[in-house]
Amino acid sequence: MNLLKRALGIVWIVLGPVILYWLIRTGAAEIAKNPAANTKIQWSVFIVIFIPIVAGLVLFGYYSVKGEYDDGK
Repeated sequence: MNLLKRALGIVWIVLGPVILYWLIRTGAAEIAKNPAANTKIQWSVFIVIFIPIVAGLVLFGYYSVKGEYDDGK
């Protein structure tokens, strides 16, 4: 089980920046389609809200790879 936790930690570390990249790319595409102020505000809020979530996901993955969640500690 500890090996699975560490392997999934790598997945979380990789998934964090991928999610953020996808979110920014999607937001830029939506703003390009409709450059109104409300679209810009909406996507800026989405991105700003998700940055700490993504940072937490990467941090969780880091601690998982480090072995902080291993059984028997």
